[in-house]
Amino acid sequence: MTATAKTPEDLTRLFVERANAGDAEGLAALYEPDAVLAYPPGETTVGRDAIRKVCEAMIEHVPHFALEPLTPTVLNGDLALTGTRSADGKGGRVQVVRRQPDGSWLRVIDRPEQP
Repeated sequence: MTATAKTPEDLTRLFVERANAGDAEGLAALYEPDAVLAYPPGETTVGRDAIRKVCEAMIEHVPHFALEPLTPTVLNGDLALTGTRSADGKGGRVQVVRRQPDGSWLRVIDRPEQP
């Protein structure tokens, strides 16, 4: 069984683990079915299937992902705002995540590159 995010912050760790394993399907499973990904830069990718395709291409071009420092999570009921600081200190990444009926968390909106 594939691990699920028990906390909003788990999504970041699971993303890095699955990306480093080359698991595009597993990466897409971290998103709600109609999630929005602001990637590639300047474009919007909508839906889990489209996000999986973007993840496949990303995995081909990025050999290794490192776990970046988390920013404080902001919770409001079943929604949360999560993020990380880029390793080079030149930007960050932000996500809106939602608690699912089973208690796990999935990404709803993801902006992976924010200068």
